[in-house]
Amino acid sequence: MDFSIIGQRIRELRKSLKLSQEELAEGICTQAQISKIEKGDVFPYANTLYLISQKLGVDVNYFFEIGSTPRIDYVNEVFRQLRLARRSLQFVEMERIIKIEEKNPLFTQNNRHYQMILWHKGLCEHAVYKNPDKGIKILWEAIQLTHTNNKVWTEREIEILIAVGSIYSEDGRTQEAIDIFLGALENLEQLVFISDNTILPRLYYNLARVYSMLENYEESNYYCHKGIKYCLSKDNLYPLGELHYQICYNYERLNQLENALSYLNKAVIIFELIEDKNYLSILEKGKEILLEEIERQKNDHPM
Repeated sequence: MDFSIIGQRIRELRKSLKLSQEELAEGICTQAQISKIEKGDVFPYANTLYLISQKLGVDVNYFFEIGSTPRIDYVNEVFRQLRLARRSLQFVEMERIIKIEEKNPLFTQNNRHYQMILWHKGLCEHAVYKNPDKGIKILWEAIQLTHTNNKVWTEREIEILIAVGSIYSEDGRTQEAIDIFLGALENLEQLVFISDNTILPRLYYNLARVYSMLENYEESNYYCHKGIKYCLSKDNLYPLGELHYQICYNYERLNQLENALSYLNKAVIIFELIEDKNYLSILEKGKEILLEEIERQKNDHPM
């Protein structure tokens, strides 16, 4: 680990916040100790580094990452772009990023970083090249890069496992998808702390979609409501809109059109808040069709 890089970044963050060494050191250590840390002469104890990170407004793991990866900011930006492409289903853009970075030593020489590349490569193999089996194979390879204890799964490993289940469901292999999703749910429930509060509701949403495919709308709604409750408890807007729309879909299939319209209206509000214009156009068109069907049924069965 390169301690000097950590010291340099502490100095940069301190100066950007217009803090003196004395102000940063207050309540933590001496000014002389901060000076030595910034010069790379010494490495702080874990509790000292934690207190420094809190005062500088960053996660303590940030310093460990930049110490082991010289250009962690670049790596994190690639991760951010891949995450945005994944959430917006921009697989062509995702593939473009992968082709640029998959041979970059910043990724190939670090299993956790390369895992992110393989994860999205597997998604592209399915979405772009329509090869689900190869996509699943790549996703399992990504998991195995870091998965050393079958009793404990990391958040990212669980996310990749959810991606495996998603490919199964889109390929019509519903029972395999359910088995994967329930296994992911069991692994997630074993974690003492979850840093990404979108993983669990996304898992509920995926389960709900598969049960809808099987026309088990009651079970689908059960997982949708669990996801909605969790999102509200964590102030998540993602995937709150999708969960409401899934319930709308289920009620439509059950011919409970007024209930469907109620959840569709809620979904529209949520997608308006997050300014998702692509999804909004789909919902608005669906709302027109739903209103027409409600009116038709009223005319067919007048009071």
